[in-house]
Amino acid sequence: MKYKICLISLGCDKNLVDSEKMLGLLSEKGYGFTDAPEEADICIINTCCFINDAKEESIQNILDIAELKKEGWLQALVVTGCLAQRYADEIRKEIPEVDAVIGANAYDGIVTVLEQVLQEEKPVYLRESGYLPGAKAKRCISSGYTAYLKIAEGCAKCCTYCIIPKIRGPYRSYPMEDLIAEARTLAAQGVKELILVAQETTLYGTDLYGKKMLPALLEALSQIDGFVWIRLLYCYPEEITDALIETIRDNKKICHYLDIPMQHCNDGILKRMGRKTDKASLTALVEKLRKEIPDIVLRTTFITGFPGESEAAFEELADFVDEMAFDRVGVFCYSPEEDTPACTFPDQVPEAEKERRRDVLMELQQEISLEKGQEQIGRTLSVVIEGELPEEMVYVGRSYRDAPEVDGYVFVETTERLMSGDFAEVTIRDASEYDLTGEIKNEFTE
Repeated sequence: MKYKICLISLGCDKNLVDSEKMLGLLSEKGYGFTDAPEEADICIINTCCFINDAKEESIQNILDIAELKKEGWLQALVVTGCLAQRYADEIRKEIPEVDAVIGANAYDGIVTVLEQVLQEEKPVYLRESGYLPGAKAKRCISSGYTAYLKIAEGCAKCCTYCIIPKIRGPYRSYPMEDLIAEARTLAAQGVKELILVAQETTLYGTDLYGKKMLPALLEALSQIDGFVWIRLLYCYPEEITDALIETIRDNKKICHYLDIPMQHCNDGILKRMGRKTDKASLTALVEKLRKEIPDIVLRTTFITGFPGESEAAFEELADFVDEMAFDRVGVFCYSPEEDTPACTFPDQVPEAEKERRRDVLMELQQEISLEKGQEQIGRTLSVVIEGELPEEMVYVGRSYRDAPEVDGYVFVETTERLMSGDFAEVTIRDASEYDLTGEIKNEFTE
């Protein structure tokens, strides 16, 4: 008998890649799959614990599935990912319904672990933090036209608020030939948008080749037939080189879009965060990018309420957001994580004040986003179709300006029949704070 598996993937897109690789390994062994835990024999939960909210979501999912198992719906429950890596002993002790715990660097052992579970063993499978997991099986991607390519594991930055280096280990780049082979397989599966991710993509290759190799990797990936867009996420500002900027500018397949996590602009707060940049450098980088690539879309993230953030430091951040007029901004309240230096810092900011500051920034950015959207009116954008709202007679898609899950949408009015994964040329007619509305180019007359 081959068992049916439900895999619940939580957290970031890097976790999603791990989940897709696990599904690929399991599919090769003949396991079936379902999206409904109640229909499964085995449930795998790939967890996150980056911040407290993610930790709570992971724990709640484990408890909910544990209840299903107690009620007789499931034969086995396996917990994988960052929470499993960090709290393996606690999970085994507090939630006896969990049959196996697999660490964040050990997802490629999923088949072995399930075989042990089905033999009524309760294994703990944790890799050393320096291990580079691999999964040669064909990935079971969640979208037929968009896929993430994880180019490295771990992180070497050691920001004072972040637990990732302790969970995922040091920065380890995947060999370029392995990434190109994986990308070719994704293209053969019909992927048209390839999104490069890592804890930090800009350091790619420094550990393997002694220098930054992201521009060379981008050039190699762009030679693969099938990809229309190649998108870059998680580029630390201090590591963005002229060579990378030129590659993005000159290579037609690479989206003029950069995700640059800045976290703050106040020099004192950046230093306390362990960041390797300052306000002047951030400002100069934004100016250079916009000069070299005039239509570039810049996304960034900020943290409010970091220990020691005074009202003056926050006002400086708000002024910075206003002056820089980023296209996309995400704002998070500082989350104190155990075993991180920032957790022990003095001058912790009250939770209500963190949230107030977050809301101020988001309201400010909402105004900026509306202005940015209105600038697109009359422009024609290439849009990848993601779905349809039949009751409103419109399709939903994204332009190069929008990364999946985190950015807005383009709503497309047309009498044509479109399919998910199609690309359409859309003339923008209207804009809201986060979304655009348009028509297929030349289909409608004014």
